[in-house]
Amino acid sequence: MSDSGKVAIPGLKTVKATEIDAPPAWALMERQLIGLMERSADLFAEKYCRPSGNVYYVQDVDDVYEIFSNWGLFYSMGADSKLLDWALRAWNATTRYFDDATKFQEGDPVHRNYRPQLHNEYYNADGPADWFHMGEGNQAFYDFGVADPTLPEMARRARRFADLYTGDDPDVRNYDPEHKIIRSPYHGSEGPMFHAPLERIKALLDPLYRVAGRTMGHAQRSSLHPIVKDLEEDWYEDPQRREEIVKLFDEIVLNGDVADNLAATGLATHAYLYTGDDRYKRWVLEYVEAWMDRMRTNGGMVPDNVGPTGKVGEQRQGQWWGGLYGWNSRWSGDHLYIAVAIAAECALLLTGDFGYLDLLRSQIELQIDNAKTREDGQLLVPTRMTPNGWSEYQPMRVLELAHLYHASMDRSDYNLFAKVRAGDVERDWSHVKAEGGRRGGELEFARFQYYDGKYPEWPTDVLQAEYKYAQAQHEAMRQDSRDFEQIVADNRWPPFNPSNPDRTDYGGENADPIRTNGLTHVMLGAPRTMYNGGLLRATVRYFDGDLARPGLPPDVAVLVDELKADRAGINLVNLSSDKTRKVIIQAGAFGEHQFTELRMLEKTKDEPILYPGGWINSAETATEQVVPINAKYFAVELPPATTIRVDAGMKRFANRPSYAFPWHGGSVPIT
Repeated sequence: MSDSGKVAIPGLKTVKATEIDAPPAWALMERQLIGLMERSADLFAEKYCRPSGNVYYVQDVDDVYEIFSNWGLFYSMGADSKLLDWALRAWNATTRYFDDATKFQEGDPVHRNYRPQLHNEYYNADGPADWFHMGEGNQAFYDFGVADPTLPEMARRARRFADLYTGDDPDVRNYDPEHKIIRSPYHGSEGPMFHAPLERIKALLDPLYRVAGRTMGHAQRSSLHPIVKDLEEDWYEDPQRREEIVKLFDEIVLNGDVADNLAATGLATHAYLYTGDDRYKRWVLEYVEAWMDRMRTNGGMVPDNVGPTGKVGEQRQGQWWGGLYGWNSRWSGDHLYIAVAIAAECALLLTGDFGYLDLLRSQIELQIDNAKTREDGQLLVPTRMTPNGWSEYQPMRVLELAHLYHASMDRSDYNLFAKVRAGDVERDWSHVKAEGGRRGGELEFARFQYYDGKYPEWPTDVLQAEYKYAQAQHEAMRQDSRDFEQIVADNRWPPFNPSNPDRTDYGGENADPIRTNGLTHVMLGAPRTMYNGGLLRATVRYFDGDLARPGLPPDVAVLVDELKADRAGINLVNLSSDKTRKVIIQAGAFGEHQFTELRMLEKTKDEPILYPGGWINSAETATEQVVPINAKYFAVELPPATTIRVDAGMKRFANRPSYAFPWHGGSVPIT
């Protein structure tokens, strides 16, 4: 990160805005939202953090990492540099605190919820060592590459953590290169888990989800079907039955791969973006292609369990469902869907081969093909596989569909989206409501409507909804009257939750005052990141050409107002009345796209601006300008109070992706 002045980028072409106009509502709201969340970050750090960077909450370590999961990304969009400083401080403090190398002396204060959950700075068997939870905990870690890829310790960690899964760490054998499997659903810095303690097995097989002593509904995370078809509720009471079930669980559930592990491709791709080392690329493609082969042999549906020799249903008499976090679990494929989307996106990013999207597309098509239509016309897709076939029909989730269409921009994927919309009678696609965190996908309905020309008010509406949520978070912090001792004793955020008034182990992303979903949609022209381990998606990205840092310069707002397979429309507004700003625009989150040419209208007035009254009312002449680019980047100079719309021609997935900034010369300068 540098603030040493303007940067030199050989061959960088610059266009200049000439139109002076009042800023649109979306531009004002965008800058207001950024400013509000910057102030919220100040307040959060003051009230809920130690000077070391540790937050007062002590929970599962992935939940603690989640509290700062948006801060690095927010900085990379243009927020104050202190956001990155705080995010780094918090990540490092959390890592030190939860690592098993940290030793407490007798008499040291230790939180009642504390337990070591990291080994060599990464998750161990006692932590949340499955990819759904590791993935959500990794979000902040991944975004450090987007925010500042020149931090050598983060680059080293990226390689070291990825090597745990690629087979390049000789001391940790999570990956079997012969059978192309990650050897267990639970794994990490100490290798695969092949034996689980009784309490964990009870929780994973329990058909009811219990939180703080309260039953919350269907919970089964895995099953032993068809080996054990009807597991009795009290199986663990009888010692002989307990021993039998524990042994079966280890053999059936833990001894082999699950589709949830496809999210490991995000970690390996993260290392590639730092280094450009092809061994990470080779591993991602090898692993993804192995799962695509399994999908094809299973009729197009990704199986949720693979045995120790790579065979589908090997430990389940050939049954393709029933694995941990799979199609029969409490989440009915939710975790699996996320991992499949991450893997498809990573493979496409690394190769430019759109065929890898079939891994995700096939799941969506099969769900729609097996859909039912309710009496009121609502399209319902099956979400859970049981011994009696597909069940639990629900309206189609669209987050993965949004990612698929944004990645392909193919008409057939648009048609899938449109089919779901046509069969949706209970959800209003042209309405935006406030949505917290990076987990939900409800905002994707309205985003699709806007780019389909059916919801022109969307940019302002979505930013207002995000502002409303951020304002509520800010007010909750401002009105929180608890002192330090009470916050530590309560160990929760928000300060009060009527659905769980006695629970003292929650917070996670709920405590994060930074909300980036709407900004990602509007500024980057992309769906929000796949929260549980996905990498940033962006049609375009921005850098401050004067301060040599990522993100928009002060006072500048931007809207991607059109998305096509070969171009994007980009609106830029300088809200400053006296400062010229320079924005460098990059094609793709990691320079994976290539700009071909720019088209814009150069607007002039018949009367000079020195005669304001005449200038306002005089006729305007618009002349189209075409500028060839043929590069990953171009720059826009924005004199005070100017605005410009650029129609940027684009070849998608045409370049080798990298975390390198435009002035880095094509590779990350790590010393």
